[in-house]
Amino acid sequence: MTAPTVSKQTKQGTETAVIPGVEAAIWTERMVLALVNGVEGRKWYSLMDKVYAPGTLALAWTKVKANRGAAGVDRQSVEQFEAQAERYLAELSQSLREGKYRPMAVKRVEIPKGDGQRRLLGIPTVKDRIVQAAVKMVIEPIFDVTFLNSSYGFRPERGCKDALRDVDGGLKAGYTYVVDADLKGYFDSIPHAQLLERVEARISDGRLLALIEGWLKQDILKGLERWTPTSGSPQGAVISPLLANLYLHPLDERLMARGYRMVRYADDFVVLCASRAEAEAALEVIREWVEANGLTLHPDKTHLGDCRQAGEGFEFLGYRFEAGQRRVRKKSLSRFKDRIREKTKRTRGDSLDRIVGDLNPMLRGWYGYFKHAHGGIFRYLDGFIRRRLRSLLRKQDKRPGIGRCLNDHRRWPNAYFAAAGLFALHPAWQAERHSR
Repeated sequence: MTAPTVSKQTKQGTETAVIPGVEAAIWTERMVLALVNGVEGRKWYSLMDKVYAPGTLALAWTKVKANRGAAGVDRQSVEQFEAQAERYLAELSQSLREGKYRPMAVKRVEIPKGDGQRRLLGIPTVKDRIVQAAVKMVIEPIFDVTFLNSSYGFRPERGCKDALRDVDGGLKAGYTYVVDADLKGYFDSIPHAQLLERVEARISDGRLLALIEGWLKQDILKGLERWTPTSGSPQGAVISPLLANLYLHPLDERLMARGYRMVRYADDFVVLCASRAEAEAALEVIREWVEANGLTLHPDKTHLGDCRQAGEGFEFLGYRFEAGQRRVRKKSLSRFKDRIREKTKRTRGDSLDRIVGDLNPMLRGWYGYFKHAHGGIFRYLDGFIRRRLRSLLRKQDKRPGIGRCLNDHRRWPNAYFAAAGLFALHPAWQAERHSR
């Protein structure tokens, strides 16, 4: 179902407004009109009935089901919920309507990061994810219409590529002195009181506010340990990205009011400046705001430099911008190679056709994102992939070695893999350049 549109009278005539992310099953034309024109006192009341409406919960369930994800502390999987979805959704609706719904603890898991550290994720139960998705669909438009164009992360009809285009545009316009800021443990350190104040500035439905506060204070369960957080919003919870954007929105406003060119994707942001002095002043503004709002800049990952100079570049959304080039950052490349290794283990007994069929979607997706990188990386990766495949084929032939000798290249030349349908990164990059 498409989002509702609303007509608005302006000095230039009648304009049609379409608000990204508005679900037509939830947001009526009258509500969208209020969103466009503003509501009295800037606050929204009586939203809870939209949350527990059967249609809202059913739509929320389809989103949670599509995202799959692991089971929470109750060990109920998406598949188990699906087996009795109609009954579970009816129970959720009733418990929300009667004020009896209580969230369960969040399961804490750790996943490795490229720098040897570990990222902390919180996994709510399937039922809690559904209720969070329902609340998010109801309140997201209220906040999203206030967010600035410089914010791209986890917003309707915006994404990484849009943010990267904005960065490219700024660099080409001469804003090459860049502040690359990193917030230390952002999702786990957002102060609850200040965050709730920002939610309450737009929403006055007490029951809905209680839901959000309840999720922020959900117990966290890790093995035999259990504790109640005093700050943060679990990275992995459905509602967290919206709350994270809301908390940083005043920083966006402050930088814009002072004329700085900022590009932000969730807690990852850069400020592009025309001079070193301007960049130093911007960093000071950021540092003051961050400290005043209970956050911390990472001392080792926040830096300032002229990205035209070697060694002074910056990393943003998987790329490294330096000396006039856009390269794949080392962590992104390392993770990609690990994924290739996983799919091309020498012990894998599948046919080449099956392995190529498994590789190609991943290769096309990675290329689609990184196709603006320096071309040398694609030639290198093509060689790396073919060496992995030759080693695998050599193993299947019960021959020693790792597939790098001249005879292996003769037996399985590049054309052999092309004939097998293997997606080649460098030829795709060349074709892209010629078509521009």
